Amino acid sequence: MDINEIARLAGVSRATVSRFLNDGYVSKEKRRLIAKVIRETGYVPSQSAQQLRTGKTHLVGVIIPKINSQSVARMVQGLSAPLNSAGYQVLLANTDNDENAELEYLRIFSARNRVDGIILIGTILTEEHYAAIDSLDVPVVVLGQQAPGRSCVYHDDYHAMRDLTRAILPNATVPAYIGVTERDVSAGEKRHQGFIAACEEAGIQLRPEAQLTGDFTMDSGYLLCEQILDTVPDVDTIVCATDEIAVGAMACLREYGHAVPDKVQVAGVGDSVLSRVIYPSLTTVRLAYGASGSEAAMMLLTAMVDEDTLPRELRMGYEVFARMSTR
Repeated sequence: MDINEIARLAGVSRATVSRFLNDGYVSKEKRRLIAKVIRETGYVPSQSAQQLRTGKTHLVGVIIPKINSQSVARMVQGLSAPLNSAGYQVLLANTDNDENAELEYLRIFSARNRVDGIILIGTILTEEHYAAIDSLDVPVVVLGQQAPGRSCVYHDDYHAMRDLTRAILPNATVPAYIGVTERDVSAGEKRHQGFIAACEEAGIQLRPEAQLTGDFTMDSGYLLCEQILDTVPDVDTIVCATDEIAVGAMACLREYGHAVPDKVQVAGVGDSVLSRVIYPSLTTVRLAYGASGSEAAMMLLTAMVDEDTLPRELRMGYEVFARMSTR
């Protein structure tokens, strides 16, 4: 079954069928006849032929830092729905937090018009990333990091962490912080700055040994909490850059006999499923991961239709949830 056969069965010209398939003008009656034949035959236009005619693949590349992250999964879920509804398929590329792999996927996706647009879920953005984005012939939206001068959707990590810390400091005298690399501006630098700002506002003098940096895992939370208990034995509050880190810290406190929240209160960021089912439930911040993915998709859809679209930055909101892990 091809376009010529569709034209014969519908009693119209091949050119009319071509206009129908490419959303050109076709009279109402001829449109009805062609649609009826396509429906009855189950005809599906050749994607490669469509690409040759339109220059479009109807594919979007999505570059993710890791596949086993709840926050990443929620962003991907959020961006998939509007893209699928608009007739685009999503190609996922997992980099395992490898900066060079991100740069390589940006090149691969854009080479030879493999995709019509790219969403990069960013962690560490370097000058090489910005240069690569600026050199591409397809639109790119950065999700999860602020990318000045480029289209991006990001979270208000600074104010989210500041407000979370503010909420628990009235019951704290010796707070500590477990974060991640500050090369990750959003989860690392901005969240740490928010914690420091809240403590300064409360007149609390922070100890360097009570501010540690690890990775995004529960193991890191456990080990760094153990280190804090050793160097800051009077610690009574631990604020963590992520829920996963906080859960690891809570496991350490439980093993060392420090009751949560009676002796040490704990808080995280992310409002993960784990934060709600663990006991005691975790005080945390809900970031709009799903909504941010949807907004990034809509931003990209606009850019793919209108090449003159100006870069736009969108900062998402947040909500603090006080639960049982704090006093």
